[in-house]
Amino acid sequence: MSAPNGVRVLLDAFLSGKRAALARAMSIVEDSRPECDELLAALHSRFGRGRRIGITGPPGAGKSTLTTLLVKQFREQGLQVGIVAVDPTSPFTGGALLGDRVRMESVALDPGVFIRSMATRGSLGGLAGTTRELCDVLDAFGMDRILIETVGVGQSELEITQTADQSVVVLVPESGDSIQTMKAGLMEIADIFVVNKADRPGADRVKSDIEVMLGLRGGHALGGDPAHHGVDLKNLRRIANPGKAARNAMANPEAAAWTPAVIQSIGTTGQGVSDLASALERHFAYLERSGTLAVRRRTRLRQRVVDVVEERVRRRLWMDAPTNAWLDGQMPKVESGEATPFAIADALLARSGSLLTGDRR
Repeated sequence: MSAPNGVRVLLDAFLSGKRAALARAMSIVEDSRPECDELLAALHSRFGRGRRIGITGPPGAGKSTLTTLLVKQFREQGLQVGIVAVDPTSPFTGGALLGDRVRMESVALDPGVFIRSMATRGSLGGLAGTTRELCDVLDAFGMDRILIETVGVGQSELEITQTADQSVVVLVPESGDSIQTMKAGLMEIADIFVVNKADRPGADRVKSDIEVMLGLRGGHALGGDPAHHGVDLKNLRRIANPGKAARNAMANPEAAAWTPAVIQSIGTTGQGVSDLASALERHFAYLERSGTLAVRRRTRLRQRVVDVVEERVRRRLWMDAPTNAWLDGQMPKVESGEATPFAIADALLARSGSLLTGDRR
């Protein structure tokens, strides 16, 4: 695909390693400017080289501090690091504080680190709408590690699993009382758990609770019978120690399935960060060995196609004046009961075939 002259000039600078070109490319993608598609298409063959690590968890868990410390670990290894830090958008002003860059001040000036703060702009799921594409750009630029820090999330904001190769869930001792309520959502996505601020009371209990949950969920303590959605109380008699069973599974490098590691850390001192970096290495080795990495990346690409189709169908339909006029004309039938919303929707799709398949953007 031949890129327009403006994009071609930008690409030349980008591929030469110019950070100004990287920043401009990311702005084009984040704002979904007209040249965005051409730019991403030209860079597509360069995607898939960098490891994408998602860091998520409740507000105040210390995600930015851990991200900064991880960056320092990676830089000591000579790795280039890109960071996409997502902050929530104000529903009142439409702005965002973008404070993550301030909290990462100690690495912000490192020439081997590139930080991009972005606002959610109303997107749910803990990320902004173009987070995946910004990671693609960082990947194409040659970043070895791409860290994605989500907004503070709760139970169901789980888009990070569609964006990252690896997901780290950061909790704090105060999370202990809510682990069971989070179990059906946030707790299910972790490849690695970090109990941060482990110098506070309750940290050991939270670590133990997570390990017990993992032991029960994975069936390690139930003779291999998964207990993902609950445990038969009759089986509790033969559960010796699910937490210990989970820890044994974590320590087994030959295990067929990955059991999430549970690490304690203290962000203010750096304790536990090297353990986290080691766990990420072990997990990535498992992903490659098991073929899970290829599956995750293929799933991510497939979801991207689905998202592009949905966005373009939505745009073509609802920005088309005749379609909107036709729909307005059908409303009296729906109001009177002569037609249903489902019938009108089917009729709208039937009459819009050429609109949906035409070569328009």
